[in-house]
Amino acid sequence: MRYAPLHADVADGPDAGAAHWIKTTDHVQIRVAHWVSDADRGTVLLFPGRTEYIEKYGRAARDLRARGYATVTLDWRGQGLADRAVPDRATGHIAAFTDFQKDVAAMLTHARDLGLPKPFYLIAHSMGGAIGLRALIEGLPVRAAVFSAPMWGIQMSAALRPFAWGISTLARRVGLDTRMAPGQEAENYLTRIALAENTLTSDAEMFDYMRTQITTHPDLGLGGPSLRWLNESLVDMRRLSRLASPRTPTTTFLGTAETIVDPARIHDRMARWPGGMLEIVKGGKHETMMETSDIRTRFFDTATALFDAHP
Repeated sequence: MRYAPLHADVADGPDAGAAHWIKTTDHVQIRVAHWVSDADRGTVLLFPGRTEYIEKYGRAARDLRARGYATVTLDWRGQGLADRAVPDRATGHIAAFTDFQKDVAAMLTHARDLGLPKPFYLIAHSMGGAIGLRALIEGLPVRAAVFSAPMWGIQMSAALRPFAWGISTLARRVGLDTRMAPGQEAENYLTRIALAENTLTSDAEMFDYMRTQITTHPDLGLGGPSLRWLNESLVDMRRLSRLASPRTPTTTFLGTAETIVDPARIHDRMARWPGGMLEIVKGGKHETMMETSDIRTRFFDTATALFDAHP
């Protein structure tokens, strides 16, 4: 088990966190980190979103530890310090969206090897929500799950959607699928946008927290997705939309100011999730776990109450 860097200076996580390099079954090197808790109520598998990295969830791990839960999270393949799929580190690329399930499997094995306390629970944000939904359907052994603005659909205009499907499909056929999708930029979103214009959070302090991480450790950053990532995500989200919801006890958080993922897909999914609860966050933007202190407290109190109810 090889130790990997964990930038505690910007993560602001609990003491005694550690990160390791692990290999997936297809020999991709990813980074996994964990923080323990004295209470041993269980361990949260935290699935980040696109462009994200371990350090972004240091404060989330602190919130979970205060409520008695350990946390394990990761850099998905193609982002953070994990192996990148293409030479251009700015482009978020994936060969197949289902490859992320290999990262999930490696992370789960690692958590077991570390002896992290059971039972396991899931918190999944944005792209991690798409990965998490498939993992649940395929039998991820968690007692309960909480989603934050899950990417069960991407928000785009009706006029743009056929173009996105068409150009991303054509790019695969002609070998141009590693190119960045039109309209995307190489520079990370957090370093090129101002607080007043951002679509992630309305909290200035949390916005600075995320921006400082990228400016202090630029290697963590990622720009826009490739055309193949776009096509793979569209295909997998469509396939997921046709599958029945699992019976895992679940709560999903969705802000009324959401502009990145498709709220209609979330409402539809939760309406057919047995016993599932949809928590609407008035004024909340995309990053529920990075929002104002009252929203963050509501999120972690609600999440751990659900976990406590399924020990």
